[in-house]
Amino acid sequence: MKIACTIVLLAISKMLSAQSLPDKIAKAFAQFERDGQLQYGLTSLTVLNSASGEVVFSKNGNTGLAPASTLKTITSITGYNILKPDYKWETTLAYTGSIKAGVLYGDLIVKGTGDPTLGSDRYTNTKSGTLLNRWLEATKKAGIAKIEGRVIADDLLFGTQTIPDGWIWGDIGNYYGAGATSLNWRENEIELTIIPGSKTGMPVQIKNRDPEVEGLRLINELKTGISGSGDQVYGFSAPFTDLTYLRGTYAIDLKKRIVISMADPAYLLASQLQAHLSKAGITINGKTSTTRRLSMENNYRPLASITIDRYLSPGFSQIVYWLNQKSLNLYAENILKSMALKSDKPATFQNGVSTLTSYWNKRLGIDSNAISILDGSGLAPENRITTAVMAKILNSAKTEDWFPDFYASLPVYNNMKMKSGSIRNVLAYAGYEMSVSGTPLVFSFITNNYSGSTSSIKQKMFRVLDTLK
Repeated sequence: MKIACTIVLLAISKMLSAQSLPDKIAKAFAQFERDGQLQYGLTSLTVLNSASGEVVFSKNGNTGLAPASTLKTITSITGYNILKPDYKWETTLAYTGSIKAGVLYGDLIVKGTGDPTLGSDRYTNTKSGTLLNRWLEATKKAGIAKIEGRVIADDLLFGTQTIPDGWIWGDIGNYYGAGATSLNWRENEIELTIIPGSKTGMPVQIKNRDPEVEGLRLINELKTGISGSGDQVYGFSAPFTDLTYLRGTYAIDLKKRIVISMADPAYLLASQLQAHLSKAGITINGKTSTTRRLSMENNYRPLASITIDRYLSPGFSQIVYWLNQKSLNLYAENILKSMALKSDKPATFQNGVSTLTSYWNKRLGIDSNAISILDGSGLAPENRITTAVMAKILNSAKTEDWFPDFYASLPVYNNMKMKSGSIRNVLAYAGYEMSVSGTPLVFSFITNNYSGSTSSIKQKMFRVLDTLK
């Protein structure tokens, strides 16, 4: 009898909890909207029952807001659908001309197709040293002991626009603003070891660069910041330039490397490959270059080539894992451009966006105006998307065979599986949760133009999201 009563009470409790879920969310959201930090801001939350697709709660669901890095969930899901889970990027090593008595009378060419992981330390087989050794062995196996030509990095497949329209000047010189090319290298980043001054306000010293980039000029305007002020260092540069200004402060008690963007990763790859071959005794008489540089000099024409190595990137799911876990903008932008290429269009950001919006218009009937974006990562402040659309797309992923891999890529915040997004005065979350009654939920929560501290608004958003648990 006691067991039966307990079961009945639990069932009633679950029913009441399920019935009250929209009210609980509405109450918490209304309180959040009235908060002083949102006096000049706007916020939107959409929650769906992911089993039925029905709306549990939505406020301002059709208002376009800047999603920041939660946009990466849409790029990931679209990539799974268009590129497919088994998609891999191919990088080839080939030569032009002919080989006679161990001498290559032609050029050695590394050609990329947009692999964002080439030279990355995140995977065993992608490390720069591993790849340089691989290409050295392929060169030797081809019978090449001397090159009467050049080492060339072919980086033209994605064109010369490496930065999306809408990215701001204060971002593109930093690691998270690195451009997306068809031949990326070491995630297009340069690490700097910095030594602060002995007193606040004193200049800092740049002790080391990794990797060393030939011709790179760093204009160091950095000052030592007060204890506890952290990393306030910003790089200012442009794609394909050799000049970077470093501005801001580096705390007197800070011990971390600073990472800036690499302006011409393909050229560094070619330079490092040439140095690696030379060290192994292979003489190279030509000057290192890239197809972009040669095209600018009107000194490039495609020639027939013979491939001596084909390297494949890690699988798409492995790449999406790090894309969302570490919010890697470079990975998102290369996926966006690759989707355009897969759809038989030139690999531009604009074509990537149109491919993405067209796909969801055909698949779910989503108005393209509800996804008004300039990039795939969410870094552009001009991006606009509605929480209703984001929740709908996230929900569509749950029926796919690859969903477990996508779900695993999402970080955990506030004990919830969700992607975060943050740019200036923007904070957003999107993901999945199971309610106390056992109802599976999918949500998108975006706040724009809040005032005050990010840590404070984050805790207030978490309190709203706690009602979903």
